[in-house]
Amino acid sequence: MQAFLPRIEISLSQIQHNAQILSELYRQKGISLMGVTKATLGEPAIAAAMLQGGINFIADSRLENIQRMKDAGISAQFVLLRTALSQAELVIRTVDISLNTELETIKALSHYAKAQNKIHQIIIMVELGDLREGILPDDLAPFIHKVLGFPNIDIIGIGCNLACYGGIKPDAQNMDELSELATAMETEFQMNFTIVSGGNSANYEWYQSNQGTGRINNLRVGESILLGCETVYGRRIPRLYRHAFKLIAEVIEAKEKPSLPFGTICQDAFGNIPAFIDQGIQHRAIIALGRQDVLVSSLSAENDVEILGSSSDHIVLDSKDCDLKIGSEVRFNLDYGGILSAMTSPFIQKTMLVHF
Repeated sequence: MQAFLPRIEISLSQIQHNAQILSELYRQKGISLMGVTKATLGEPAIAAAMLQGGINFIADSRLENIQRMKDAGISAQFVLLRTALSQAELVIRTVDISLNTELETIKALSHYAKAQNKIHQIIIMVELGDLREGILPDDLAPFIHKVLGFPNIDIIGIGCNLACYGGIKPDAQNMDELSELATAMETEFQMNFTIVSGGNSANYEWYQSNQGTGRINNLRVGESILLGCETVYGRRIPRLYRHAFKLIAEVIEAKEKPSLPFGTICQDAFGNIPAFIDQGIQHRAIIALGRQDVLVSSLSAENDVEILGSSSDHIVLDSKDCDLKIGSEVRFNLDYGGILSAMTSPFIQKTMLVHF
């Protein structure tokens, strides 16, 4: 049977290997990992590979993804990374732990947890400079004081998020601040935090360059497991696989054409005025893949071809000296944005491979 195209091939063995190496590495300094599945649309096979590699928790931003994994039989402690007030009742039904920054939301979680006779665990996120989610450090103590008055809510820790929105990297200063806040809150409120979550895949350099990690005992890691790199500089982490995801598309046209369009240039389908350089006649190929399927800028072709441009449903290539014909396959590596978009696309088949 002919393979379906376009498709993304996923090496589960490489993901499991990456999870195992990272789990063992961070465990040396007492840090557990949450495997973040949001870029893979909560693919159960990928969650299973992470758990088989030694990951302690499965974390996702969307309840739909978590429910998908649970329905597939994935057994794990599930962590919700993004908590919405309107979903409070479903949060209590679906997950064990959620990250929170708003009193009104926690109050609603408390209400539904009490109604369902459950104790819901929360991690309170602290703002340490990246300016995405988080409570300012000076506001943390009064915030915790109020949360302690909500029944059926158990504060199990604090955390922070860095290097996502503002590009602020984890370093000794902000990680020490989080550790000091954890100790101060425990002392003030006579409580014990089981989780102090210091960040994500961007924490690799901080971890490697500091002998001690303070109170930090957890990280939320997605990209490092999926792509084998840290996210401050995009560097490969030793012994990890970089290309567990391969995107394959089919050539649907292969012709020699001029490199310069002829006629009057106006805006393209996306409202841009394109500019071209005359490079003579090119060996051009069109593949059945477009912006509706994937973030085109995230693609890196394995073949010696160049992406010239794209529309909703087509990517135009300079095939150079590659002998691309109708029906030929063109293979691409992906960055994080590419995985996120391709895994979300309903038009791309997901093919799980168990071998390396």
